[in-house]
Amino acid sequence: MAEPNNSLHIFTFLLLLFQLAFSWKVTPPLPILPLPSYSQLKWQQREIIMFLHFGVNTFTDSEWGTGLESPSIFNPTGLNANQWADAAAQAGVSLMILTAKHHDGFCLWPSKYTDHSVIGSPWKNGLGDVVQEFVNAAKARDIDAGLYLSPWDRHDRRYGHVKLYNEYYLAQLQELLNRYGSVREIWFDGAKGSNAPNMTYDFREWFSMVKELQSSINIFSDAGPDIRWVGNEKGYAGSTCWSTINATSLSIGNASTLDYLNTGDPKGTNWLPAECDVSIRTGWFWHKSQAPKSLSELLDIYYKSVGRNCVLLLNVPPNTTGLISESDVRRLKQFRGAINTIFSTNLAENCSLEACSQRGGENGGFGPKNVLDDDHLWTYWAPSEKHKENYWIEFKPKSGKIKFNVIRIQEAIGLGQRIKKHEIYVDGIKVARGSTVGYKRLHRLEMGVVDGFSVKIKIVKAKGIPLISSIGLHFDPSWKPKGKVISQRVN
Repeated sequence: MAEPNNSLHIFTFLLLLFQLAFSWKVTPPLPILPLPSYSQLKWQQREIIMFLHFGVNTFTDSEWGTGLESPSIFNPTGLNANQWADAAAQAGVSLMILTAKHHDGFCLWPSKYTDHSVIGSPWKNGLGDVVQEFVNAAKARDIDAGLYLSPWDRHDRRYGHVKLYNEYYLAQLQELLNRYGSVREIWFDGAKGSNAPNMTYDFREWFSMVKELQSSINIFSDAGPDIRWVGNEKGYAGSTCWSTINATSLSIGNASTLDYLNTGDPKGTNWLPAECDVSIRTGWFWHKSQAPKSLSELLDIYYKSVGRNCVLLLNVPPNTTGLISESDVRRLKQFRGAINTIFSTNLAENCSLEACSQRGGENGGFGPKNVLDDDHLWTYWAPSEKHKENYWIEFKPKSGKIKFNVIRIQEAIGLGQRIKKHEIYVDGIKVARGSTVGYKRLHRLEMGVVDGFSVKIKIVKAKGIPLISSIGLHFDPSWKPKGKVISQRVN
């Protein structure tokens, strides 16, 4: 019998290994839990949404109604929900939320469970339905609709009687979620006066009913379960803001958790991102004596909400005529125009890129060029897992220097939020630093405009390897900081 050819066997084995090595495609890294749902991801990408506070308070020049107001005072003779939706569309808003019922108990739809509604109003001889007109106008412009139904009700006598009022509230929830088509966000809060009767809300039952009737809806409250309150009504998130938090540590109306809501928790087991609510005016309802915030104030809010991994819920209240005031419409247009001016041009696109490493090597599909494409979720730069620390990505202009004053960083949050600490250097000088990034982190440079031959972003601490989906270098012509910040050179 012939002796086996060992050399041939070894050659065949090596050839097989070679074929296997070059046939395997590099896969994405494992996610870091918890992760966002599909609805939460869509919500996060909206960036700016709109609140509309409207009701009897609009006609009484008040913020919190007493519940004793007569429905006859509600008479917005020029009400035009199409004008609301047009203002939203021009501002780049894709979701509007209407106060279907505020604390005064007056309902903007003809509820069959109470007469304290538009039924008793002279508007359209009691045959009007603000919620229906709102939903129709939004749908016609491809804007999603949301609703707020106040748990606190200062009018209805069932309030304070736990079983009776919870039944009443659930009945109205069913009306709104069955009658008006798709609702993308529903708002709950714990607002209640100090002298209000004791009342236990059956939030668990309410939330279960909401999800049964509208499975793709996001529920907002102090404690989620889909979106959390940021902990203030100024529109500001914490400079550290995790989308993760421990929901078991939260309860609706609990003032002791405000700081926790503002920052989130890197060890949180629930994906519960924050929404920043603020009004374009001083009050939530329209008041003749008030004017909209300045453009610089709105931009500051934008940088501290959207620019800190949150969604901005901007309240724009209709007036007694039933229209959004022209001064507010103009300010919204200016606001959207300013955002477009700043972020429509990414100066980083004119740079060459280099990174500390990349997953799968040069042809692995996770290279630094991914941070300059249009997909801010599912394409990203991923360093090699062999690279355990000091991750960095660097931009060098192809000619001359690059001049900018805003830096944008975005994580691939579909695989979890990871970055704990980051720093930014221009020509070796530290110009910005921060903790969390999340869906979007914006740095307006405190020293104003900088220019240089290189921009390096360092990820100093992260949970696992960082995954960066997008980076932008932008110029904000309105940003003129008052003071200068001393920066640190790194060799």
